[in-house]
Amino acid sequence: MIRSDVHEGWTVRAVGGLVPEAIATGPVPATVPGSVHTDLLAAGLIPDPYQGTNETGLAWFHRTAWLYESQLAAAAAEDGERVDLVFDGLDTVATVKLAGAELGRTANMHRSYRFDVRHLLTGGPLPLTVRLDSALEHGEAVEREIGARPREYPHPFNAIRKMACSFGWDWGPDLQTAGIWKPVRLERWRVARLAVVRPLATLDGSTGRLAVHVQVERSGLGPEAELTVAVALSDGPRAELTLPAGVCSGRADLEVPDAAVWWPVGYGAQPLSTVTVSVSAGGSALDVAEHRVGFRSVRLDETPDEIGRAFTLLVNERPVFVRGLNWIPEDHLLTRLTRDDYAAAIDRAVDANANLLRIWGGGIYESDDFYDLCDERGVLVWQDFPLACAAYAEEEPVRSELLAEARENVIRLSPHPSLALWNGGNENIWGYEDWRWKAKLNGATWGARYYYEDFPALLAELDPTRPYHAGSPSSPGLDPAEVHPNDDRYGTRHEWEAWNRQDYTFHDNFVPRFCSEFGWQAPPTWATLTAALAPEDLHQESAAFLLHQKAQGGNDKLNAGLAHHLPVPADFADWHWATQLNQARATAYAVTHLRSHAPRTMGSIIWQLNDCWPVTSWAVVDGAGRRKPAWYALRRAYADRLLTFRGDELVAVNDSDAPWQTRVALRRLGFDGTEYAAGHLDLDVPARSVRVLTPDADLLAAKDATAEVLVADAEGHRATRLFAEDRDLAYRAAPVSAAVTPVEGGYSITVTASSFARDVAVLADRVAPDAVTDDMLVDLLPGESHTFVVRTAATVDLAAFAAPEVLRSVNALAG
Repeated sequence: MIRSDVHEGWTVRAVGGLVPEAIATGPVPATVPGSVHTDLLAAGLIPDPYQGTNETGLAWFHRTAWLYESQLAAAAAEDGERVDLVFDGLDTVATVKLAGAELGRTANMHRSYRFDVRHLLTGGPLPLTVRLDSALEHGEAVEREIGARPREYPHPFNAIRKMACSFGWDWGPDLQTAGIWKPVRLERWRVARLAVVRPLATLDGSTGRLAVHVQVERSGLGPEAELTVAVALSDGPRAELTLPAGVCSGRADLEVPDAAVWWPVGYGAQPLSTVTVSVSAGGSALDVAEHRVGFRSVRLDETPDEIGRAFTLLVNERPVFVRGLNWIPEDHLLTRLTRDDYAAAIDRAVDANANLLRIWGGGIYESDDFYDLCDERGVLVWQDFPLACAAYAEEEPVRSELLAEARENVIRLSPHPSLALWNGGNENIWGYEDWRWKAKLNGATWGARYYYEDFPALLAELDPTRPYHAGSPSSPGLDPAEVHPNDDRYGTRHEWEAWNRQDYTFHDNFVPRFCSEFGWQAPPTWATLTAALAPEDLHQESAAFLLHQKAQGGNDKLNAGLAHHLPVPADFADWHWATQLNQARATAYAVTHLRSHAPRTMGSIIWQLNDCWPVTSWAVVDGAGRRKPAWYALRRAYADRLLTFRGDELVAVNDSDAPWQTRVALRRLGFDGTEYAAGHLDLDVPARSVRVLTPDADLLAAKDATAEVLVADAEGHRATRLFAEDRDLAYRAAPVSAAVTPVEGGYSITVTASSFARDVAVLADRVAPDAVTDDMLVDLLPGESHTFVVRTAATVDLAAFAAPEVLRSVNALAG
């Protein structure tokens, strides 16, 4: 097998639609893999769609056709040689031609395509073109053909197999990309090639078991040969298969006694082994493929109990409390992402003490880099099939495309040990029950066959080693008409009533078995926001700010959520800090609520880790990769050991392998430091357990609810409980001072409190765009100090770190 990339010499030009004159005049250089948006950006022909109101001005993209052109210079096929032109991904409605001959038409971003071109090659350069027509118009045509299906956003994203959020979402832009978005190559081969290599590694006690499924494609040129398939595991056993003439598939089984076990982060190491598969005929090597695997088992415990049914993920037969984050595409312009970008984003999740990422169903099957990095870091992956917030037709042309992409990607992803669970889709079963779809459907298909028949059958065939969940949320194995898909006693739950209509304390009303979506909004960090918006647009009602707030009534909900706890500031900078602080509070409140109810609750997947552009959203890391205050709150709430108040109860969470035995010191103090009551509690929390303790009555009985705080300290862990909302507390408005010292790689800021200071933060990005602080949201008692370390390459005036817009707490907002 000889593989050669076809990435050079491409251009792209508009060939249809209402295109600005400057773009209609001719072709521009095209990067492959890439997209039209990134090529036109590079050529200076369009403004950055992430800036200001530029997104609106680029709506003409939606109905434009594009033509990619290049010359394919390739030697003519020799006798007995197959030559294939392979596209790993086309976005999305493509017509591919070589030397004027049509090779094929595509309408699925999530699939790869292979074309036999040996009959066209002459030895000289041949024109190669890829025409990309409007995905929007294709979706509209499919709707006219088979009937529209309900969806929660205006464009017919559910009628075309393209990244759904490419058409806009309640946190993402409506750009509708087009391009040759994955690699293109020419493959020259003889006799046979490895079409599918599917190694499935499992753990049986201490024995690793590896089942390697192999499918070959024979060239069809000349008599069929007997093939030898060799399978080798690095530092391990080997096996050999013989495929007689006419046979195209086989399986090799290898055993590894006392296998090195792959564990999720926080449970053990992540050893990986390389599986090498080669095929030969008559002693001549034909093709070779490599995959990495890890030996582990994974299953889902859904045992009925007195509450309903459990929903507990077990890895190597150990129950895992899922500390998760939902993942959306890291950049709306997907082709700009590098392995380093993925590594940085995944590391931010790991640094926040997360152990799972859920690949949400409105995005894509992620890149190989993503899963490789999760394998290495021990991050479990929950993989949605890409169906979200809509009814999906079960008729052609949707059905065959959807099942073909599912088959291809199950095969591609199944070797990864990090992949722990397949999920049928996002909010589609819930939507069918609750979102007024049934009347609109009037008996039409909506996707049930995919969730309850097709996906389970496909996984039983291709990947029986992992659990499958029909949809998030859903109540597995129960009739949705009898047990609601969002019932907290069964399966998975999404909690959006808190954000949409209530308050984050609304989480107290439910104790779900597993909460796979919940969250609270806030704007991006100040540096990210001000890089995207002009100074005159920094107010809640500016057109640019509202364009970067995609949630319906989002600002109103931010203000309503604030008003439950804090005054709503009139000053924009104060409002920005207050909303970010409220997101952090909401995040910590929900997560600690869920963790405090383990093992009844065994999963928390917050919406969301990341953003794909600069936007006000539920993300804890903004579109520029900057950590919002909520990220620091989540890191503390997801720590192995957690001390938190739940009303009058003190909850200790120990999600580590060692028992937690210590003494908790409790004090009820005035904001000025006066001690009114003190006591202690002995703490003994077994590994992977939770304990609930009740402080003495005098510790809970504030004499002045507006000026006292209950503090619990144990081995560096602190929990504080106030006796009224922040807006009603008698905070000192300026309770801290700061001493700033340059250190290697940045600055040290030691903050000292003269009165109780709550949620002290250094908003370092306001001092320098690259500045990152090591900690945030620290509660300080009178006389206490905390040192923040800020990393930055910038030279900064030391006084800047003590400026009121940088050194923040809740005190100035509520005082």
